[in-house]
Parts: sequence; C-alpha cells; structure tokens
Amino acid sequence: MAGRPRNEQARRDILRTAADLASVDGLDGLTLGRLSTTLGLSKSGLFGYFGSKEELQLATVRRATEVILDEVITPALRIPPGVERVRALCARWLDYSRTRVFPGGCFFFAVMAEFDARPGPLREALAEGSRAWTGLITSSIAEAVELGELAEDTDPAQLAFELIAFMENANSVSLLQDDADAYRRAERAIGNRLGGRRSVITD
Repeated sequence: MAGRPRNEQARRDILRTAADLASVDGLDGLTLGRLSTTLGLSKSGLFGYFGSKEELQLATVRRATEVILDEVITPALRIPPGVERVRALCARWLDYSRTRVFPGGCFFFAVMAEFDARPGPLREALAEGSRAWTGLITSSIAEAVELGELAEDTDPAQLAFELIAFMENANSVSLLQDDADAYRRAERAIGNRLGGRRSVITD
C-alpha cells in the first residue's frame, strides 16, 4: 500500500510485541493505543503500519504463526517420519508453552476462545492455523502407522485429537493453577499413548 513504512524488520518487531500482548490480553484487547504505549511509539506512527485494528490483529496472528513454525514445527520436521517425529512435535509444543515463548502460554490457545463462535476474517485465520496443526499431527501419526511404529488399527485423527488435548490442557492448567507439573503429566500421557517412551527435544 502506498505511503506505508517499508521497514519490514521494524514491522516484525512490532508484531512480535503485539503477539506477546495478545497472548495475555486477547486480540480484542490489542489496540494501536495499547501497543503504542507499550512500545513508546506514537499511535500515528503505528497507524502507518496497520490501517485498522483488524489489520493489526490479522498481522499479529500471522506473526505468531511464524514464531510457532520456528519454535515447534521446523525443528520437529528435521526428525525422520515416524513415531519420533510425533514425539518431537509434542515435546516441542510443550516446551514452547512451558518456557513462555509468549507470556500468556500458547498464543493460539489464548485467543481462539474469543473468536470460535464469531464469524469473520479473524475466526477464519485462527481456524486455518488450528486445522493445519491438527493436520500435521494427524499425518505424522499416519506415517508412523505406515512404518509399523504404531499399531495398524490406530486411528490417526482420534490419536491426534487426544495428543492435542493433553498438550492444551497442560497449557491451561499450568497457567490457571500455576502448576508446572501439568507438563510432566502431559508428557506421561503422550508417552503412554505413543508407546511409553518420553519425548526428547532435539535441536
């Protein structure tokens, strides 16, 4: 768009802060005014990057997706297909939540409840991310079944649903109850479903 600032790194840095804020306050709580106060920048300067609140929110979702790709998905996909890749995806996600890459835990878990029943571009963007993550876990489980590393009667979609539930519950319980042991329990549950071994995070 003509007249917009062209400093892409500055824009990415702004959006990284926006994602941190949204993980705590939600996307509805993310405004140009709130962001300008946090960054110590003028609201008019930020408006040059994002012409509306919705544009800021959508860009924040895209930036948060990039962070999860870097922290969780790309490293895990370096593991060859099979059950160890499934373990790595789960372990990376739990570590991403446990170490508070976003201060509010998982960014997507924090903001999805705001929009799961509200049609519009934000709901579609969040739903697309959720489908992609579920699809990746499901397809990785299916590969493990094809390789004979999981029982041949395993239902990949069902198992993916269960593993994601374990991960998301650990995130929720750790935040709401200040209970770090939730991650250990999730790791044990995931290990039991995948054959008993604990996941190991690899760089």
